[in-house]
Amino acid sequence: PSMAQGAAPVLLVVLARLVSSTWHEGSGYYLESHTNEVYAEEPPPEPALDYRRVPQWCATLNIHRGEATCYSPRGSSYRSSLGTRCELSCTRGYRLVGPSAVQCLPNRHWSGMAYCRQIRCHVLPAVLRGSYVCSAGVQMDSRCDYTCLPGYQLEGDRSRICMEDGHWSGSEPICVDMEPPKIRCPDSRERIAEPGKLTATVYWDPPRVRDSADGVIKRVMLRGPEPGSEFSEGEHVIRYTAHDQAYNRASCKFSIRVQVRRCPVLKAPQNGYISCTSDGNNYGATCEYLCDGGYERQGTSLRVCQSTQQWTGSQPLCTPMQINTDVNSAASLLDQFHEKRRLLVISAPDPSNRYYKMQISMLQQAACGLDLRHVTTVELVGQPPHEVGRIREHRLSLGIIEELRRFLHLTRSHFNAVLLDKAGTDRERYISPVSPDELFVFIDTYLLSEREAARRAQSGDPCE
Repeated sequence: PSMAQGAAPVLLVVLARLVSSTWHEGSGYYLESHTNEVYAEEPPPEPALDYRRVPQWCATLNIHRGEATCYSPRGSSYRSSLGTRCELSCTRGYRLVGPSAVQCLPNRHWSGMAYCRQIRCHVLPAVLRGSYVCSAGVQMDSRCDYTCLPGYQLEGDRSRICMEDGHWSGSEPICVDMEPPKIRCPDSRERIAEPGKLTATVYWDPPRVRDSADGVIKRVMLRGPEPGSEFSEGEHVIRYTAHDQAYNRASCKFSIRVQVRRCPVLKAPQNGYISCTSDGNNYGATCEYLCDGGYERQGTSLRVCQSTQQWTGSQPLCTPMQINTDVNSAASLLDQFHEKRRLLVISAPDPSNRYYKMQISMLQQAACGLDLRHVTTVELVGQPPHEVGRIREHRLSLGIIEELRRFLHLTRSHFNAVLLDKAGTDRERYISPVSPDELFVFIDTYLLSEREAARRAQSGDPCE
């Protein structure tokens, strides 16, 4: 036994020499080769990793703009040995592309590939009617500030920042035309009414309009008369309103004042009246003095209101009409009444004629109405050589009486009368006495001029 015990170690050494082993670089395993002479009854030993011999199994990790945090089974000095696990990360502003962790494999390669790519946002679109300026282009943390063209206002985010997820913060703003256009009206003005008129023609240039945005004015509206219109006395306000393309509105106004220069109001003369043009006492107005029927004007007939606001001439008088019966012909007699008086010529065979007495009596009772209608009575009564002709208290010669009868076709044999208008024209005849009412209706209906009718309508009937 003692001999056997001492021989056993020798046998193991021999067996160890018979079995050769080979280490294959990079495999991590032992591979055995046996000769035909050796038969081993024991199982082969477990493969073992020799970290001491190969501390750098995989290539050293070097991530640009990043960092690898590795954990090795053998400690920090074996950062790329077999089995080492590394967690990958990128510096701020970069994003990891690939696996976030890798492991050193037996094939001496890492289990994956990764790199750090710069975080970039997409290029911001251009802003209509505006622009933006970025601090660092499209890189992360870049701040882009928006501005609008003059006349436009920004609606939305004024700034956008490129964030870590590669998207811009906020939303895209827009530039909106919120500013109304600039409009300036002409200066207010004052004008003097034109001579003989109560109005003045006023011209002005259109307002100056400018849009602070795109310079486009859509429309300009006028509230009031157009330039070159006639403006009446007083103050007038003219307004303009302008709209730009965004329908922003601006308005302005100015005033036009028209002054009428006036003379003192003229008074009508006694037994007369005034007929004036225009407004009666404005600059350029002309006033004509007229006398009632049976009265004659003494003095100037026309007066004009001057720019100095004074009348030309002086006020005339209306004096009773002077009838001259000492004339050579009936025509000369009638000419004195031309455009002044109407004549009612009455013929009777003798003063005792019943129709004649009746007619004269009615006319005497209607003296006011006759004078109001400018009617003068002419009487032709009797037979030659004792025939009498008279106008009021004025006597007519026998020659004038005869001419009047021939001219008016008046017979001496019976009562008859004829009404002459102011032009001396035969307008109506009567073979029996005519009542004042009938006479007045005929005159008022057919013989009054427009001026007489207007004066009657203005003053009424003073005989009532």
